[in-house]
Amino acid sequence: MAVFNQEETLRTAEMRELQWERLKNTLESVYNKVPFYNETFKEHGITPQDIQSWDDVKNLPFTKKHHLRESYPFGLLAVPIDDVVRLHGSSGTSGKPTVVAYTKNDIENWAELIARAIYMAGGQRGDILHNAYGYGLFTGGLGLHHGSEKIGCATVPISGGNTERQITLIQDFKPRIICATPSYVLNIGETMKKMGIDPSSTSLKYAILGAEPWSEEMRASIEKMFDMKAMDIYGLSEVMGPGVAMECKDCQDGLHIAEDHFYTEVIDPETLQPLPEGETGELVFTSLTKEALPIIRYRTGDIASITREPCSCGRTTVKMSRVKGRIDDMLIIRGVNVFPSEIERCILQIEELVPHYQIHLCKNGVLDQAKLHVEVNDKFYNALPDKSFEQPAALQLMNKIQSALKKQALVTMEVCLEQPRSLPRSEGKAKRIIDNRDTPVSTTS
Repeated sequence: MAVFNQEETLRTAEMRELQWERLKNTLESVYNKVPFYNETFKEHGITPQDIQSWDDVKNLPFTKKHHLRESYPFGLLAVPIDDVVRLHGSSGTSGKPTVVAYTKNDIENWAELIARAIYMAGGQRGDILHNAYGYGLFTGGLGLHHGSEKIGCATVPISGGNTERQITLIQDFKPRIICATPSYVLNIGETMKKMGIDPSSTSLKYAILGAEPWSEEMRASIEKMFDMKAMDIYGLSEVMGPGVAMECKDCQDGLHIAEDHFYTEVIDPETLQPLPEGETGELVFTSLTKEALPIIRYRTGDIASITREPCSCGRTTVKMSRVKGRIDDMLIIRGVNVFPSEIERCILQIEELVPHYQIHLCKNGVLDQAKLHVEVNDKFYNALPDKSFEQPAALQLMNKIQSALKKQALVTMEVCLEQPRSLPRSEGKAKRIIDNRDTPVSTTS
C-alpha cells in the first residue's frame, strides 16, 4: 500500500513508543520554558516526572482558549521570538485574539502533515490544486499552500471570494483538487450553474473540505453536483492548523489522526473524565512535536469519537469520527439539545430544498426560541401560484420539514420558507446561526 510516509502504518506498540518519547520531551519543554505551564503544573501538584504511564496523562491540567487570550500575545511561547518564523491567530471578534507561533521546524512538520493529507485524499505530484481557503491570519490558506507545494502540486493561491474569477481559473487551469470550506464549494457550484456551466463537467476530481462541521448529506450534495469525491480535513490553529486529521479517499468513514504529532483523548465535557474508545465526547489534543507553542490537553470544544478499527486503506493510525458539532454551537430548543449539523441533515433529505439555511435565535421568556429559514429550489418556487408561500403546497412543505425535524432531530421549531438564492452565500465559513437573544420576543398578543 502506498502512503506518504511510514509513520502512517506503524504498529500500535511502535506508535505508542514514539508518542511516549515525544510526550516526555514536550512536558519537559513546557515545564521549563513556559511560565504558564510551570505555574499550572505546580498548582495541580504535578511535575513531568510524575507522568509515568498513559493513565497518568489524565492528571495533567487542561488548556482552554481563554488561556491563550490571557497570554496574548506571546505568553505561551516556549522559544525566543527570534526563533519564530510565522504567526497566525484568530479574528479576535469575541475579545482578544488567540495567537499561535511556529518555528521553521514547525512549518516543515505542518507542511509534511498537509502533504500527507493531500496524498490521502488522492493528490499527487504534478496535480494542479485550487486553494480557496482564506490566506492571512487564518491557518487554512497558508497551511494547505505549503503542504501542496511539498507534495509537488502546482498550487493556485486564489484564497476565498471573487467567485466568478475562481470559476474562470478552474476552467482555464483545470485543477484536479479543490480545497475550501464545504459551504463555499457549494456556492461555487451554484454560481457555475447560474453562469450556464455544469459543475460536473470540470476537471475537479477531489475536494479537501473543512473548517466547519458538515453532514454526510452535504457531502452527497457536493459529490453529486461536481461528480468528485469530497474528503474531510480537520485541524485548529491552537493545535497546529489543518492536517491534524484527514479522511482517506478509500473509505471516507473517519479521519486518520496524525498520532506521531498529536496525542488524542475524548472526555466527557461535564465530568472531564476520559471516555473509552468509540464513545462520543469532547476532543482533547496534546501536541508532541511543536516547538514554538506546544500545547497540553487542549480542550477543542469539538464533539467526536475515536476508534482503532482497521481501515482498508492500510493506515494504522487511530481514526476520529467526523465532528458532530461544537459545544458552543449546541442549541437547546425547548429543552432538547441539537447541533446545526443535525438540522442540516434533515434539510438535505427534502428534495424541495437547497443546502442553504439559517437558524435565528431569540428569547421567549427564559427559553431559547428558534426559527429555521430554508430556501426552496427553483422547480418548487416556479410551480407556486403567484409565487406565494401562503399556497397549500408551501404550507404542506413547511409541515413536512417540521415533521422531519421532530422525527430525526427531536426538535420543534417554526419554519420560514425563503425564495431561491435569497439567503447569504458563504465565501469562507458559513454563518448558520443568527443570535438575536438579546432582543426578547414579546409574549403578549
